[in-house]
Amino acid sequence: MSVRNIKLTIAYDGSRYYGWQIQPGKKTIQGQITEAIRNLIGCEVRVHGASRTDTAVSALGQVALVQIDSPIPTEKLAEAITHRLPADIVVTEAVQVPDGFDLIGAVKSKLYRYTIFTGQVRPVLKIRHCWHLPGKLNIDAMTEAAKLLVGKKDFKSFASAADKRENSVRTIFRCEVTTSSQHKIHHTHHENSAQYENNWVYIDVEGDRFLYNMVRNIVGTLVEVGIGRMKPEKIKKILEAKDRRAAGPIAPAAGLCLMWVKY
Repeated sequence: MSVRNIKLTIAYDGSRYYGWQIQPGKKTIQGQITEAIRNLIGCEVRVHGASRTDTAVSALGQVALVQIDSPIPTEKLAEAITHRLPADIVVTEAVQVPDGFDLIGAVKSKLYRYTIFTGQVRPVLKIRHCWHLPGKLNIDAMTEAAKLLVGKKDFKSFASAADKRENSVRTIFRCEVTTSSQHKIHHTHHENSAQYENNWVYIDVEGDRFLYNMVRNIVGTLVEVGIGRMKPEKIKKILEAKDRRAAGPIAPAAGLCLMWVKY
């Protein structure tokens, strides 16, 4: 048998896990996938991820790379690995890639989506995947502020203080604020379903790479604009400051989802 380089696309509900990265004594997505593949092929493997999602952050399109020496055909791997995973993690695709495939370096863009619910009644069936923020948000003002984040800029003000990387220049291709009325999404058949359907706000941030907690800090800042505590044009001053204290508070992890990684 020969060793194959396998690229996995993975979806997971992150609410029960301590993020992507393996940590001793803690339940993580990388840990669960490593264990499932080890059980499948009967030997040690190393699973590398394209994004290190935080505790409680979910994904629909995380990408991982693993080297497998096994007779199992590539087209059967996704199903075989998923069969050994908890119900809240699934491998949606497994494909063979060339030996030199660069999981991190070859990324063209990633899309993160943040979900906010502004209705009064707590959306219990979705609460692990949104920020419940009762009240009105000024979507036009948030959109105006979001546009100021698009482009190649120094995002140091939006990085966690724990991010020690020297280069904080990143490119945001789009930053959009939309609502459920624009998406026409039906979230639930509840007797008060209208209030559920009309109160969802989505913030999509697509970029080449991201700093630690960057998207959640962007969302927290856009919400400050949405509730009227901050003017949209303040985004320029925040970027110029290159200081985390200049931006708004961090948004909760639950609302964040890694939608896809493009190569």
